[in-house]
Amino acid sequence: MASHPTRIPDAVSLPELTVRGMILGALITVVFTASNVYLGLKVGLTFSSSIPAAVISMAVLRALRGSNILENNMVQTQASAAGTLSSIIFVLPGLLMIGHWQGFPFGLTFAICASGGVLGVLFTIPLRRAMVVDSDLPYPEGVAAAEILRVGSEANESPSADGRGSIAKDAAGTESSGVREIAFGGVVSALFAFATSGLRVLGESITAWVPAGAAVFRLTTGFSLALVGAGYLIGIVSGLAILLGIVLSWGIAVPVLTSITPNADGQAIAAFANGLWQHKVRFIGAGTIGVAAIWTLITLAKPMVDGVKTSLTALGRSRGARGAAEATGRTERDLSPYWVIALTLVCVAVWVVTFGVFLASAPLSLSGIATLVACSVVFAVVFGFLVAAACGYMAGLVGSSASPISGIGIVAVVLVSLLILSVSRASGLLDTGAGSKLAIALALFTTSAVIAIATISNDNLQDLKTGWLVGATPWRQQVALLIGCVVGAAVIPPVLNLLYNAYGFMDALPRPGMDPSQALSAPQAILMTAIAKGIFTHQLDWSMLGIGAVLGFVLIVIDALLARRGGIARVPVIAVGIGIYLPPTIGSVLVIGALLGWIAQRIVKARAKAQGKDFVAFAQASERRGVLLASGLIVGESLVGVAMAMVVGFTGSDAPLAIVGSGFAPTSEWLALVVFAGICAVVVRRVLAPTR
Repeated sequence: MASHPTRIPDAVSLPELTVRGMILGALITVVFTASNVYLGLKVGLTFSSSIPAAVISMAVLRALRGSNILENNMVQTQASAAGTLSSIIFVLPGLLMIGHWQGFPFGLTFAICASGGVLGVLFTIPLRRAMVVDSDLPYPEGVAAAEILRVGSEANESPSADGRGSIAKDAAGTESSGVREIAFGGVVSALFAFATSGLRVLGESITAWVPAGAAVFRLTTGFSLALVGAGYLIGIVSGLAILLGIVLSWGIAVPVLTSITPNADGQAIAAFANGLWQHKVRFIGAGTIGVAAIWTLITLAKPMVDGVKTSLTALGRSRGARGAAEATGRTERDLSPYWVIALTLVCVAVWVVTFGVFLASAPLSLSGIATLVACSVVFAVVFGFLVAAACGYMAGLVGSSASPISGIGIVAVVLVSLLILSVSRASGLLDTGAGSKLAIALALFTTSAVIAIATISNDNLQDLKTGWLVGATPWRQQVALLIGCVVGAAVIPPVLNLLYNAYGFMDALPRPGMDPSQALSAPQAILMTAIAKGIFTHQLDWSMLGIGAVLGFVLIVIDALLARRGGIARVPVIAVGIGIYLPPTIGSVLVIGALLGWIAQRIVKARAKAQGKDFVAFAQASERRGVLLASGLIVGESLVGVAMAMVVGFTGSDAPLAIVGSGFAPTSEWLALVVFAGICAVVVRRVLAPTR
């Protein structure tokens, strides 16, 4: 079998940004955007769509013939916007929770998402050489995506006369096998999700409340295969850190608070404990995440400064001479700095209009609106530019999925809330009760703009690393990602409205009489809304945030000591904070998924050692199969959730397809436990199956 090319050389020109590739990328983007919006609202996590998009692209384009590795790379680059721009839902639902919006207006939502995503691409273009080409950052997801592309597509080292290259015959089954893994995980997850959220014959979680004197403990787990897939992808280190957060939250903090807090209203222990967790313990997690994010920014101060210098240097060197562009190799050509500047100005102008429309109905003078618009836009652009370099560096260090975007959001919402509060006090704006509500809404809307920049910045450099490894043309990748941002931004508002009207969010149900247990948790949106509301109403529980900050500092010290010792034992502080503030029915399943991945890896090592197999090839095949299966599990359940939202929306019933009544709930929980455990075992067996 011919060896895979390390990299398509500069002298070889293959079709990359093709019409069929853009259409395919747009279709994949729609699917994965819908999946990520649902998953993010349900559990507070999104997944990287680069690898499954690459596998699907290879299978589809191979059937159309004449495809090559660079065209496939463009498709996954465009589709990767789905997994990142969807993180905007970490903030926007808060506008409904405070009653400022009654739905998601398409124009405002699209504008804030698309412009923020485009700025995220533009801000990281000048950083490509410093952080991708000349850096030794590992870029784990970018390297993995490049390997998938190489395995499935093999361009001829000496291309045919037409210069198109080809897919190698000996690799022809790779992409179809990968699609089978995604399809298997998707079908299994979809059927299980339909049995739980549709037919209601399987429960969604099981819980045991354990009182110990005045203290209350909770033992629980959810039954979500999408979460199993997400946990599998984040790995054992982050999984154990989330488990530590759950133990700190429900094994220490909640029992202590329930034992010292009078239950004046005589609530049931479940409602009493849940109330303390939601209104107090969650802020410990927020403090931990905030400190971890600030520490990350401090440790990345030098790369951030270097990135800004590189950006300014690149713009200063721009001469626009045609000869200089021609002298630059194909794999070194970024979008022209003039295009970067022009598109940046356009996006800023769009934001000025967007924020103006957002505040148009406010009881303020024109000058007051102009002041608030200026503050919000300047903050979003400047802070977004600063975090772009940090997020790009974090993506290179730990991968896009593991980057602390939630932490960036928490820092942003605190800073912008304090900024708006200070400006309002100094100018006399927003000093009434209604104004306070508007100020909270403006802080959340501004934070969503920052999140859009941060998430795409996080993803862009990861994709450019993949492109650099396979020999792609950078400016074409950047155009593909811009297209992905626009398509994803167009999908997000209708999907958000669909899910909101079907399920509602915690603290925001669209209709009276809806079942709150079916509401999407939207954990980050609840947390950031609570922080902004607490700052403006002067009711933020700073003591809990302080405890979380101290905990975060202690964990940072412990993690630093472990890092000095070497080895894989680490304590990701962000993950611990996530474990504290995520509902335990969510966090526990993430831990289960991480444990399944660890068990599979241990068995692979044992088999390779006992049977004398080529460990590297065997381990890589199992790891790739696990990633694709996990992606399928996520996509299957997420699409069923979106489909069920459509059914609920059309029928107006919370459970239109249920075939059992509420009295079946205890039985459904135990039945779900048995089926869930069986499926987990099947998933592990499939990961460990011999390479086909």
